[in-house]
Amino acid sequence: MKKLLIVVLIGFIATPSFAIMRLNPLSITCQKARDTVHQRGAVIFRWSSSRGLPLYDRFVRNSRYCDTNQYAEWKNIPTRDDPTCPVLNCQNIDNLDGLFIVPEHSL
Repeated sequence: MKKLLIVVLIGFIATPSFAIMRLNPLSITCQKARDTVHQRGAVIFRWSSSRGLPLYDRFVRNSRYCDTNQYAEWKNIPTRDDPTCPVLNCQNIDNLDGLFIVPEHSL
């Protein structure tokens, strides 16, 4: 019984669906970045600012990949071919300043 439990736990932890892809957007095109987010559902992009500081965030296909108190909003990131590539990023619902309608954006 113990061996079965250990095998199940190892299989559960090693499943690739639990891993989130991490990419440098400066090494790919805007279309490739958007396609990757659409295919995977959620991706972490990590790049360096103009001052050399590391910047990173999680980008999603739509609000279903955000926490319940968040929604997907457009955010521009730099890519190899476009310094303002639009992708979706989870934002707190408090940022809507009392609006009753939550935007339903999708990539």
